[in-house]
Amino acid sequence: MQKINLRDLYPDTYKTDVFVDVAEEVLAAIRGHQQDDAAYERRKFRHKAHYSLNREDGIENDALNRPLTPEEILEQKQLREEVYAALMQLTAIQARRIYARFYLGMTVAEIAQIEGTDRRRVWASIQRGLKKLARLLDTAQ
Repeated sequence: MQKINLRDLYPDTYKTDVFVDVAEEVLAAIRGHQQDDAAYERRKFRHKAHYSLNREDGIENDALNRPLTPEEILEQKQLREEVYAALMQLTAIQARRIYARFYLGMTVAEIAQIEGTDRRRVWASIQRGLKKLARLLDTAQ
């Protein structure tokens, strides 16, 4: 008979050490299963066998990204409205350039090319607009 600690085998169930006498055959079976599990984990790591649950039906997305609560949806809507109201208080050029840069994803060089102006002027205009937006949003809160 050998003594084993059940806490080592079942750490979620046993929070303190609990020693039990087991027969040699049972101990050999436990060790064999532990070795099999360790070998499986090594093979999985070596062969990079990390599988996805994604079957294009949204299971993986639902498992990884929790849905927004109604409170979070409302907060996002209010924030969008505040940003939009602050954006409308900028000059037309600054608002157009910030919209193109951050909403449409255009680069500063693309905006400058479309407007037929220097890239540095567009960049400086966007920076001034962002500073003014920050001030407007700070006073709104």
